[in-house]
Amino acid sequence: MTVNVIPKRLQRVWDKWNIRGSVLASLCLQILLIFLAPSRKRARGYIIIPIVWTSYLLADFVAAYAIGLISNNQGDKCDKGNVNDALSAFWASFLLLHLGGPDSITAFSLEDNELWIRHLFGLIAELIMVVYVFTQAIPFSFWLQTLLVLLAGLIKYAERTRALYLACLGNFKDSLKPKPDAGPNYAQLMGEYSSMLEAELPVKFITVNESERQANKEHERQANSEVKLNDIEIVREGFRFYQIFRGLIVDHMFSFQERDESRRFFLGLKKAQDAFRVMEVELNFMYDALFTKMATVYKSYLGYIFRFICTALIVATYILFQSHHKPHIHPFDIAITYSLLIGAIILDIVALIKLVLSDWTLALLQLQKSLPLLKVKEVLWPVYTIGKYISFRRRWSESMGQHNLISFCLVSLERRLKLLDEVVDYVGLKEIFEFMTHRDFISVGNDLKEFIFNELKAKADEAKDAISAREIHSSRGHMAVLRYTSRESIVATVGENVEFNESVLKWHIATDLLYFESKEHNDKKKLCKQLSDYMLYLLFMQPSLMSAVSGIFQIRFQDTCEEAKEFVRRLKMTPDRSQPSDQTMEKRARAQLLELATPVKPVEIKGDRSKSVLFDACMLAKDLKSVDDDKMWKMMSEVLVELLSYGASHCRGNAHAQQLTKGGELVTFVWLLMAHFGLGDQFRIQAGHARAKLITETEREMSEENTEKESAV
Repeated sequence: MTVNVIPKRLQRVWDKWNIRGSVLASLCLQILLIFLAPSRKRARGYIIIPIVWTSYLLADFVAAYAIGLISNNQGDKCDKGNVNDALSAFWASFLLLHLGGPDSITAFSLEDNELWIRHLFGLIAELIMVVYVFTQAIPFSFWLQTLLVLLAGLIKYAERTRALYLACLGNFKDSLKPKPDAGPNYAQLMGEYSSMLEAELPVKFITVNESERQANKEHERQANSEVKLNDIEIVREGFRFYQIFRGLIVDHMFSFQERDESRRFFLGLKKAQDAFRVMEVELNFMYDALFTKMATVYKSYLGYIFRFICTALIVATYILFQSHHKPHIHPFDIAITYSLLIGAIILDIVALIKLVLSDWTLALLQLQKSLPLLKVKEVLWPVYTIGKYISFRRRWSESMGQHNLISFCLVSLERRLKLLDEVVDYVGLKEIFEFMTHRDFISVGNDLKEFIFNELKAKADEAKDAISAREIHSSRGHMAVLRYTSRESIVATVGENVEFNESVLKWHIATDLLYFESKEHNDKKKLCKQLSDYMLYLLFMQPSLMSAVSGIFQIRFQDTCEEAKEFVRRLKMTPDRSQPSDQTMEKRARAQLLELATPVKPVEIKGDRSKSVLFDACMLAKDLKSVDDDKMWKMMSEVLVELLSYGASHCRGNAHAQQLTKGGELVTFVWLLMAHFGLGDQFRIQAGHARAKLITETEREMSEENTEKESAV
C-alpha cells in the first residue's frame, strides 16, 4: 500500500497547471532578461545583478523542464486538465525559442562561454525532444505554425551557441591571429641577385625599416590642433580601437604600428572626457562581444538577415494562428498562446530596435562606402541620435568604490553583534558581509579623469622608445617621489624591495592622516583621498581583480587592523573629560597617530612576525609633512596614480573583462589608457619589420637624393 504524501487536491492543481505555469514562467524570465541584462554594465546595486543572475540560471532550466513535461504528457488521454496535444506541441516550439535566449545576454560570466560545447549538445537534445513532441501530435491543426516557430527557435539557439563559441577565450585569441606571412620571396630575390651579378651590374641589398617610416609621422601630432569629436566620431574611433586592442583580454601582443597609431590619436586629444568616451565605447564593444549576441549578428549581413527572418516567422505565425479555427481548446490556453505570440513579437521588435540603434550598426555603416548603404546611413543616423537620448546615456556606472582602514577598524570595534560576525565567518560569507556593510561609492568626477589622463599623457611623452616605456610601466611610485625629494625614508616606501600591497597600505594610511590633519584647501588633496581609498577598496573588496599584485595583502591588512584596534582601545582608556562620539574618536585617533613619537622603526621592536604597517605609515606621514604643502599633495597624487597604473597594468586582462558585467571599474580605464599610450610590455616588435630590397647603384643614389630633399622640406 502506497502512501500519498502530497494531498490529492494539490496534486490535481499541479497536474492542471504545471505545463501552463512553466510556459508562462519561461516567458516572464525572457522579458526580465532582455530589459534588465543590459543594466548590469552600468549598475552597482545589489538588486539588478542578483535578479539577472537568478533569471539567467532559471531561464534554461524552466524552458527545458517545460519541454520535458510536455513530452511526458504527450498522448496521455487521462482527463487531468492537460493541455491539448496540438497546442502543447505548438508551445514546445516556443520553449526552444526561449532557450535561444535574448540578444542582451548569452553568458553571465566569462566561465559560461567555456561551456559552449554543452550548449551545442543541449541544442541537439532539445531539438530532438521538440521534434519528438511534434511527431507525436501529427496529424494536428497547428503543424504549420509549429514549424515556423520551430525554425525561428533553431536560428536563435544556434546564434546563442555560436556567440558562446566565439567568446570562449581560446577561440577569441585564435581569431586575433594575423594572416600567415612568409616574408619576401627569398628564392626569387636570390635569383635576381645572381643574374645581376652575372651581368656585372652594380647591385646592393638595402634594408627598409618600416618603423622609421612610421616614426616620421610622429610630428603630425605636434602640428594637430585640438581634436574635437562628436558622438558619431566617438563610436567610430571606439570601434576602430576595439578591433585593435580587444586582444588585451587574452594577453595578445601588439605590433609597433598598432602602438604608434594609438599613441598618435590619444596624444592628440586635448580633453580627458573625449579619451574616456572613446574608451567607454571600446569597452562596451568588448562587453557585447563577450556576453551578448551582438558580435555574432555583426559578423556579416547574414546575422541581420536571420534576425529579420525570425521576426517575420513569428509575425506570420501570429497571423496564421489568429485566422485559424480553434475548436475544443480552453479559452485560457488560447490566451496563453496569444501571450507567447505577442510576447515573442514584442521581444523581437525590442531586440531589432536595439540592434538598429546599437553602436555595432553605426560602426558597420561607417565602414561601408557603397551608395545604397550611404543612403541607409543618412536615414539611420538621425534615428540613432534620437535613440541615444531615449536610451540610457551612461555606458558604465561612472562610480568608484571607497574603503578607509581607520574608519573600518573603528566600526568593527564598536560592533555589538559579535555572534553575527562569528556565524558569517563560519559559513564563509565574511567577505560578502563586509563588502555589503562597508561599501561606499562616489562618482568619478571630470577633475579626476583629467588628472589621470594628463599624468599618463605626460608619461607617454617621456616614453620615446620601448625601454623607457617599460621603465614607466614598472614604476610603482618611485619616479614620482624622485621628482620632488630624494629623502631615503620616503623613497624606500615605493622601492622595488617593498611589496606593492605594502606600499599601498602605507600611502593609504599616510594620506588619510594628512588629509584630516591639513586645514588648507588644495585641489590635489581631495584627489589624493579619493585615489587612496579607491586603491584600498580594490585590494580589499576586489581580490579576484587584483590577485596578480595583491600578494599577502589580506594578512597585512588584518594585522594592521588589529594593531589599529589595539591602539584605539588604549586610547579609550585614557582619561577624557568629554564622552567622545564615534566621529570625535576618529579625529582623536588620527591626531594621536600623527603625534606619536616614532624614533625607532617598528620592525626593530616587533620583529617580522606581525605584518602590520600602521606605525610605518605614521612615520611616512611625518616625513611627508617635511615637504612643502603644495608640493606634498602634488607628489602624493602622482605617487598614487603610479600605484594605480601599476596595479591596473599588472592585472590579468580577463579579470578586467569580468568587471564589465559589474558596472565597470576606473582601474580598467587606466589599464586601457596605458595600452593606448603604449605604456606596457605587450608590444611585440621594437625595431619594426625590416624588409630587404634589391637595388642598383643608380637607384640607391636617387633614393638618397630624395631622402635629403624630404629632410630639407
